[in-house]
Amino acid sequence: MKIAVASQNRRNVTDHTGRCRRFWVYEIEHGRIVRKDLRELPISGSLHETPAGAPHALDDADVLIAGGMGMGVRRKLDARGITGVVTAGADPDAAVAAYLAGTPTLTSTVDRGCTCYEYPERA
Repeated sequence: MKIAVASQNRRNVTDHTGRCRRFWVYEIEHGRIVRKDLRELPISGSLHETPAGAPHALDDADVLIAGGMGMGVRRKLDARGITGVVTAGADPDAAVAAYLAGTPTLTSTVDRGCTCYEYPERA
């Protein structure tokens, strides 16, 4: 199983999943993390920019955890067979641990406000 966590600044869980281009990808075996890698994507690799049906760098993930995600991203994830999960937590490692433990810090909707990384190359 692979769990991706949106983390544009490489430290915190990102709120704006669709524009995020950095993801921690955790490989899980027997309920334990066995590997953690950072995937850095070009602008064209964000979920927002990737056309429906086109291959994506997260296609091998089973779950995507983020601080927030709109319905457009949820539809794209559903079409790829990826479960979208929103967390109130800011720490990527803690978010994965919470998901694996089934703890209630994971919710279907969270509004923490915009605390995500700025995207200067899109200005």
